[in-house]
Amino acid sequence: MPSSFPGMNPYLENPDHWPTVHNRLIVVIADILTPQLIPKYQVGIDKRVYEVAGIAEEVREPYLEVKDAETQKVITTVEVLSQTNKRGDGRKKYLEKREKILKTQTNLIEIDLLIQGEPLPLSENAVDSHYRILVSRAAQRPMADLYAFNLPESIPVFPLPLTKEDLEPAIALQPLLGEVYQKSGYDYFIDYQQDIALPLSAQEMDWIDAILKEKKIRS
Repeated sequence: MPSSFPGMNPYLENPDHWPTVHNRLIVVIADILTPQLIPKYQVGIDKRVYEVAGIAEEVREPYLEVKDAETQKVITTVEVLSQTNKRGDGRKKYLEKREKILKTQTNLIEIDLLIQGEPLPLSENAVDSHYRILVSRAAQRPMADLYAFNLPESIPVFPLPLTKEDLEPAIALQPLLGEVYQKSGYDYFIDYQQDIALPLSAQEMDWIDAILKEKKIRS
């Protein structure tokens, strides 16, 4: 069955679920982009490996790179944020990598589908929202497009910037997240009888309760 929520499913943010969601979402984004971009561009999945203070093992996080197929120059990087990217030493290391990208001619897409953790900084005009998608075109920096949305809203469609002479394909993340949800079998593994431990208001928690009862998956 598909997810019961019209946008992001907040239960997926559980640390037991998010690593799988994160990895599978990267793969399905690559899968839908590849046929649209070949033969000029190659879509690859790379991994960032680093150590975080307090974690004994190395952290390995996948991300997407769109490369010019002929020169292998990275044109666009697509990041789906993890919980580690938004806190402590992992946040510091991610921001260092982000800053390096922003100083290059590489476009950046940064997808934040996590309520927990401090939002990553913007140069100005901070927006208070549950979720954010940042589209930073190298040719337009320091300006960027911000797609901010909240829990009851569907995930907005956003463009993939390439080189200036190419049309920008649209990424519809909502159906891709639904595909990840179904293929991961989360209807069987998420306990919707339990409240979620997220910094949400009483009104927002009531909305979640109403949605789950309407779909008859919470008594």
